[in-house]
Amino acid sequence: MFNTPLPTVNELPSTRQLVRSTVIALLTALGLLVTVVMPSEYAVDPTGVGRALGLTQMGELKIILAQEALADAAPPQAAAPAPQIAEVKPAVQPAAQPVAKLDPALKTDQMTVTLKPGEGKEVKLEVLKNKTVSYEWTATGGPLNYDTHGEPYNGEKGYFHSYDKGKQVKSNKGQFTAKFDGTHGWFWRNRSNNDVTISLKATGDYLGVKQ
Repeated sequence: MFNTPLPTVNELPSTRQLVRSTVIALLTALGLLVTVVMPSEYAVDPTGVGRALGLTQMGELKIILAQEALADAAPPQAAAPAPQIAEVKPAVQPAAQPVAKLDPALKTDQMTVTLKPGEGKEVKLEVLKNKTVSYEWTATGGPLNYDTHGEPYNGEKGYFHSYDKGKQVKSNKGQFTAKFDGTHGWFWRNRSNNDVTISLKATGDYLGVKQ
């Protein structure tokens, strides 16, 4: 039988060494929390490191996926009937209006996105408050669930403004006027068993595309 000798007092770490090791461990854990855990799980990135590493985008996508799952679980609401508007014919045929010229400051982008079964993706535009964007998209291969929404720069976690959304739709077009400075665009979810390709065209006064 062997007895392990007990360490001497000189071999034990001092109180100063223990405090130093504890402080280093706490600072390391805090750094990982701020730069990795918070951006990737909650889309909170106070340092900017998470966005540079692509972790903040992961957190934003998790939030959108959770919101989309909640929307799928909610019972569908019946659409209100459109009001009937009486047609009024003018007594005099109005003169032809000149064709408006397209504002050279407006941008136009066309892009395609392919979703595998069960996959969700989004395309965002950077748009300033009160600027308008017109869009049209079509889905080839099957219908999609979608949500057209916007998120303000440095907004509260999980906050977004929805402009339009739908389920099992093969195409959609319209326009939105930004409620605030931020990223505005589309999130799609493929609930079918086939790959679905989206063709999107956007025209308007925006700064750029984020995909």
